[in-house]
Amino acid sequence: MKISKLDKASRIAIRNCMGAKKEESVLIITDELKRKIGYNLYKNALNLGHDALYVEMKSREMHGQEPPAQLSELMKKFDVILCPTTKSLTHTNARREASAIGCRVATFPGITEDVMVRGLNADYKKIAALTIKLTDILTNTNVVRVIASNGTDITMDITGRKGIASKGLFHAKGESGNLPTGEAYIAPMEGTSNGIFVVDGSMAGIGVIKGKPITFEVKDGFAVNITGGAQAKKLNAVLSKYDMQARNIAEFGIGTNDKAKLSGVLLEDEKVMGTIHIAIGDNKSMGGNVHIPIHLDGVVKKPTVYFDGKLIMKNGKLLIN
Repeated sequence: MKISKLDKASRIAIRNCMGAKKEESVLIITDELKRKIGYNLYKNALNLGHDALYVEMKSREMHGQEPPAQLSELMKKFDVILCPTTKSLTHTNARREASAIGCRVATFPGITEDVMVRGLNADYKKIAALTIKLTDILTNTNVVRVIASNGTDITMDITGRKGIASKGLFHAKGESGNLPTGEAYIAPMEGTSNGIFVVDGSMAGIGVIKGKPITFEVKDGFAVNITGGAQAKKLNAVLSKYDMQARNIAEFGIGTNDKAKLSGVLLEDEKVMGTIHIAIGDNKSMGGNVHIPIHLDGVVKKPTVYFDGKLIMKNGKLLIN
């Protein structure tokens, strides 16, 4: 039987990335907008011999918004959980609680068929090795500085925080992350980030940047001013529904997936090799102290990055391999 490219990607996700064993149960959580991918994962989980369940919920309004309470409880009963949803479940209590009791969870926020096929056919052993190496260096760094020709110049204190490797291989109890993946990330210390970062790649909830980039003026850990064109206006409108915590500098990350391309799907965009991303909002999932139901990443193209004054990336070229 000939399988499609999407079937192949689903099998790689279940078998290779999650390391699912035949006796393990698999839960697929999707919504009405990602039904095709959700059902494809379910069908392939069954074909691989798993006891699988497919659940469809109403799509959420914002990244980080909780799923229904009944679904949160259901998640705790499965070994492997795959979440191809429109809005991200990564930074939710439901995901955190499932991970805490040993469930392995992969989230696919905003996934499209193209991104699924392209991103899951990458060499994950190679991605994992680079991501882990970069994460270890991040953990042992105190200060990150990012500059770029677009006007970016921001410093973030990460002293004492632990880097996280989203490496695409979630085989141990409680491991979780995005699929497709490939990023090393960390939560800067609250109240310490200062400077300017200019998002010229893409922005979560907005898409690929067209026209004027979005400029974030950061003071003492918060994006106090966000300017630009129509896309900046749209972002400010979203943020106006939340308090100041939504503007917390929540994350610094570096993409490590050489197959990923800027597509407007943040899931893929933040993994692109040669980019960094900075997120605002919730950082509870990555060892921070801000808990708010919003987490939005912005991608900066061709940055120059320093860890404690040491050059790590120059104009988008990673100097670690």
